[in-house]
Amino acid sequence: MPRRLVQLYAGLALYGFSMAMVLRADLGLDPWDVLHQGLAEQLGWSFGTVVIVVGALVLLLWVPLRQWPGLGTVSNVVVIGLTVDAGLAVLPPVESLPLRVGLLLGGVVLNGLAGATYLASEFGAGPRDGLMTGLVARTGRSVRLVRTCLEVTVLGVGLLLGGTVGIGTVLYAVAIGPLVQLFLPLVAVRRRAADREAQPA
Repeated sequence: MPRRLVQLYAGLALYGFSMAMVLRADLGLDPWDVLHQGLAEQLGWSFGTVVIVVGALVLLLWVPLRQWPGLGTVSNVVVIGLTVDAGLAVLPPVESLPLRVGLLLGGVVLNGLAGATYLASEFGAGPRDGLMTGLVARTGRSVRLVRTCLEVTVLGVGLLLGGTVGIGTVLYAVAIGPLVQLFLPLVAVRRRAADREAQPA
């Protein structure tokens, strides 16, 4: 349990910092962050505050879908929002294109590692992933269709609100799945059989 808790919060903190790296690269964001950035610009809030508020609102959508959050779900909402703002405070804006490309590549790779790290802690899915799995269960549609519809929707709304779309958006879409799959075996928590049986369903 202590190892899993450390892994959960380390993964979430790294996830937020990786988002800050991609933001500072200013070469395009993943669909949800396009929405977050657009809302932040329209509302005048910090990026992290928007991440927390949107995460909490998405979590409310779990109720009619009969999804139940875990510790990781609630922690996801708060920790990522706080650490992305901390990362933006530490990382200054960058003008040099080579440095921006480096930030983008490093941020996407770190995001894959961070996502694998907190997922492997087995404390529950993030709010957005839980929304996707809940819609799949309730509608009977495929994961691919539901995820695509969700991400196209938030990307479109974020773009209309002024979020940044670019090569980073495409890179993230193509690379994040393979990166998480690559890192998951490296961070998997091997628990004893008795611990697994005691874990609530």
